[in-house]
Amino acid sequence: MLKLIIGVKGTGKTKTLIDMVNKTAEESAGSVVCIERGVKLRYDVKYKTRLINTNDYLVFDAQSLFGFVAGILASNHDVTDLYVDSALKICNDDINAFEKMIIEIDELAEKHNVNVVMTSSIPVEEASDIINKYTK
Repeated sequence: MLKLIIGVKGTGKTKTLIDMVNKTAEESAGSVVCIERGVKLRYDVKYKTRLINTNDYLVFDAQSLFGFVAGILASNHDVTDLYVDSALKICNDDINAFEKMIIEIDELAEKHNVNVVMTSSIPVEEASDIINKYTK
């Protein structure tokens, strides 16, 4: 169960993600995880959320991000929701690797019954069919 929030810079993707994270953190009976590149969300995300900076764990490409998400889900069975801000940036803007990764993460999320939401700076009109599948 993967959902992508896409659009160009300045369209409110991160703000939408923050609102979703905070609402979920208040309502979830399990763990809520938010992954970001850098530390820009540390004052916006409520303390109930596990906020993780990918730079601290040397996650700099799509394969590493997939392994990181898989490791989080493997080590914590009560994760209900996982959010990733600027996912394409974490993947070094490699759109082909990003598309492969979102398919794999969707499969993983379905298997473990976890809701995954990612933001990515992709112009809506340039989104591929694979990306559009997850924006609906």
